[in-house]
Amino acid sequence: MKRAYKFRAYPTGQQEGRAVRLLADHCDLYNAALQERREAWRMCKVSIRYGDQSAQLREIRTDDPNGHGRHSFTAQQQTLRRLNATIAAFFKRVEAARRARARGEQAPNPGYPRFKPYQRFNQVLFVAGDGAKWEPADGGWWAHATFQAVGRMKVNQHRAVNGRVKTLQLKREYRRWYVVVVAEEVAEPLLATGRAAGVDVGVARFLTTSDGEIVANPRFLDEARTWIADLERRKARAKLGSGNRRRLRRQLARQWRQVRNQRRDFHHKTARALVNAYDTIALEDLRVANMTRSAKGTVEAPGRNVAQKSGLNRSILDAGWGQFASILTAKAESAGRRVVLVNPAYTSIDCHACGARCTRPRQDTVVCPVCGEHDADVNGARNIATRAGLGSGQALVA
Repeated sequence: MKRAYKFRAYPTGQQEGRAVRLLADHCDLYNAALQERREAWRMCKVSIRYGDQSAQLREIRTDDPNGHGRHSFTAQQQTLRRLNATIAAFFKRVEAARRARARGEQAPNPGYPRFKPYQRFNQVLFVAGDGAKWEPADGGWWAHATFQAVGRMKVNQHRAVNGRVKTLQLKREYRRWYVVVVAEEVAEPLLATGRAAGVDVGVARFLTTSDGEIVANPRFLDEARTWIADLERRKARAKLGSGNRRRLRRQLARQWRQVRNQRRDFHHKTARALVNAYDTIALEDLRVANMTRSAKGTVEAPGRNVAQKSGLNRSILDAGWGQFASILTAKAESAGRRVVLVNPAYTSIDCHACGARCTRPRQDTVVCPVCGEHDADVNGARNIATRAGLGSGQALVA
């Protein structure tokens, strides 16, 4: 299995200038390849593939030895593969929209991939040993990463990299630089616990297990929302191109980075606790993108409760269910655990004991006509466990 390690890098001033030029050159390559695809289809109805564009790289490098010829050939291939994956995802969205319309559902028109400005092209992927080299710290304070056309930069390696290094990624996050090391390692299964559970994620509570354990929702965005809104208002009033506007942009980027890091750290710790406690974990196979669509509707058919739906969408995105599921799945794979995804339909309002359809007078309670009141989240978690074939998912009591 592959595992990614993200480390803060500290390039010198000259190295940072060369890294900025590296990103700009790869951005130009990406945009030129996208332009070629668009024009070939618009003018001749010809589809350009990755292999066609990769074959042109040698000529491009020969004609521009001090520009594209300076960079790693395989890294440029990775940029073309990145564009190819973007195009493939676009056509996948087009096909999904076509199928939705065939079923009589409303579906937005997918947007064609756009050209990237320099400030939004922030990462380049290298194959280890071909244009990039990783030197671990080996007991010292600094590790080092070397990139072709950039140089050997210092990296703060805060944890050991296990396994064989496969790729290195140079990444810029506003004014900070990072090196993402991807290594292939052998999974080390944890000892079996003999326990399994269904997990119901939500907004009022982040998650509830079928054992009745509850993890509160920290709501990191709500805590920072007032400060972020104030910075956004001040930035909107600032003069374009002014130093004050640049400073406000840096403060906003720092605030969003803090929220993002807090959320990711919480997801990692929560997922680790679940993986350590259970051999099998069942989750709902949620379509978060569909759940967070706007309710504003159209001019002919305006939506209802738009403000309430907007607030719910913000809370769902703040909880980060998709990121949590990805992290949990990766940790389970590395520990020899199993994650099962089940159909989420009616898990919260079907009684886990008798299967009858319940009413929901309050957000935290469902009422079964046969069994009486249940905690809505615990009821949902036990239904998830049952659908995954884990019984009720409740721990056995000796």
